[in-house]
Amino acid sequence: MKKILVTGGAGFLGSHLCDRLLAEGNEVISLDNYFTGSKQNTAHLITNPNFEQVRHDVIDPFKFEVDEIYNLACPASPPHYQYNSIKTIKTSVMGAINCLGLAKRCKARVFQASTSEVYGDPEVHPQPESYWGNVNPVGIRSCYDEGKRAAETLFMDYHRQNGVDIRIARIFNTYGPRMNPDDGRVVSNFICQALRNEDITIYGDGLQTRSFCYVDDLIDGFVSLMEQEEVIGPVNVGNPVEFTMLELAEKVIQKVGNKSKLVFRDLPGDDPKQRKPDISLAMKHLNWEPKIGLDEGLDRAIEYFRTAV
Repeated sequence: MKKILVTGGAGFLGSHLCDRLLAEGNEVISLDNYFTGSKQNTAHLITNPNFEQVRHDVIDPFKFEVDEIYNLACPASPPHYQYNSIKTIKTSVMGAINCLGLAKRCKARVFQASTSEVYGDPEVHPQPESYWGNVNPVGIRSCYDEGKRAAETLFMDYHRQNGVDIRIARIFNTYGPRMNPDDGRVVSNFICQALRNEDITIYGDGLQTRSFCYVDDLIDGFVSLMEQEEVIGPVNVGNPVEFTMLELAEKVIQKVGNKSKLVFRDLPGDDPKQRKPDISLAMKHLNWEPKIGLDEGLDRAIEYFRTAV
């Protein structure tokens, strides 16, 4: 049994990670300030004697005795991270510093949940880990993009300077049960609008692309990265099958079975036109690739949202 700290443990990804780590027989501490996380996401774990739930903000120092740390604490959807942009970048930077300081003291392995947003609006497609990105440092998304880039810098410098045992994953668009219906991300937006018989909002011309990874596949990638010894990262974790926003909207309308119409709005600032991971590194070193296609994943997500909306 390992003692594992999960920051952001009550969030969408964090709660699924807690499920997985507990199922493998570990002791898990969830640390969350509940800005975007929800106690409902971990309510089913409260009676598990190996699970502990702590309300705390990663900006402030914290002390535990643990073997591993997964740092997932940060709002990840544009409406949430732009709500308080200064707090967002502080969460990424100070959260990373506090996790790394704890890992250094405990000699724990520490995982950073980074993001495909470090690539910005990419000029290389698909995006390999060697690509440095095309990020606007002064835009409305910069608090998140640059915060995550700075966190990667901190992880690498703590590793080089202090020998901290790190792993870095770059997460591409992920969806599934426990997404916040109002988080502003495209899959939850489309599903919830369709279930409410509302028009589907398309930003721009709808030809911009994303690659959608089901949450179970992503968590498999996290654990595989933490358990192997070959690479520290960054490693892309996502589904390399690419869809336009129009294709996604049509799939959702078909699966929900309603008559929603498409309504077009102006594209938000700095919104990437393309996003698709090159997962060669993950396939080689983690023996990982996603197994759940968009059709199956959407069916599962829609079933969840039917009760959540």
